[in-house]
Amino acid sequence: MRDHDLSSTVIPAAARSQKLAFDSGLRQHMLGIYRNMGLALLVSAAVAWAIASSPAIYQPLFGTPLKWVAMLAPLAFVFFFTFRFEKMTLAGARTALFAFAALMGLSLASVLLVFTGASIATTFLVAAITFLTMSLYGYSTKSDLTRFSTFLIMGLIGVILASIINLFLQSGALQLVVSIIGILVFTGLTAWDTQRAKSDYLAHGTSDQAEKLAVMSTLSLYLNFVNLFQLLLQFTGEQREG
Repeated sequence: MRDHDLSSTVIPAAARSQKLAFDSGLRQHMLGIYRNMGLALLVSAAVAWAIASSPAIYQPLFGTPLKWVAMLAPLAFVFFFTFRFEKMTLAGARTALFAFAALMGLSLASVLLVFTGASIATTFLVAAITFLTMSLYGYSTKSDLTRFSTFLIMGLIGVILASIINLFLQSGALQLVVSIIGILVFTGLTAWDTQRAKSDYLAHGTSDQAEKLAVMSTLSLYLNFVNLFQLLLQFTGEQREG
C-alpha cells in the first residue's frame, strides 16, 4: 500500500514538473519572437527616420522612378525569403529578417514625409493595441483558427493585388475598400500567426527547426503589424500641409 501511495504521488509531481518546464519553454519561445519583432520594428523606424530627415536622400528617392523600387522591393524580398527559407541556415534567416526590416524602413520613410508626427504616434498606438489584443487571443484561444486560413490567405492575395493595381490607378474608392478589407485580414492573420507560432513549439520543442520557424513567425507578425499600421493610417492619419 505504501509503495502504491508513493508512486501515485511521484508520478503526478513529475508530470507537473514537465508541464512547468514546457510552459516556461513556450513562454521563452514566444517572448523571443516578440523581442525580435520589436528589434525589427526599431530597425525599420531608424532607417525611415534617417531617410526622412535627409532631403538629399528622399528627394531623389521619392521624386524619381526610384520610388517604385522603394515601394515594391519589400514585396519582392518577402517572396524571395519565403522561397529560400528552407535552404537558409538559422543565422542566415535571422540576417535576412533584419535586412528586410531595413529595406522596409526605406518604404516607410514616405509615411514620415506625408503624415504628421502626432497622427503617426496615435495610429501606432491604436495598431499596437489591436495587434496585442489579437495576438493574445491567438495565443490563449482553444479554437483552431486554421479553419479561417483559406479566407485569410485569399483576402491577403486580394489586398496585395488590389494595392499594386491602385499604385497606377490612384483610386480613392479602391483604396478605401482595400484599407477596410486589409485591416480585417491583417487583424485575423495576427491571431492565426500567433497560434501557428505556438503550434510550432508544440511540434518541435527547442530544436533548431523550432528556432528557424520562430524567425518566419517573427516576419509574419512583423508584416501584420506594419500593414495594419499603414492601413489604419489611411483612416486616422493627418497629412502634412504643403
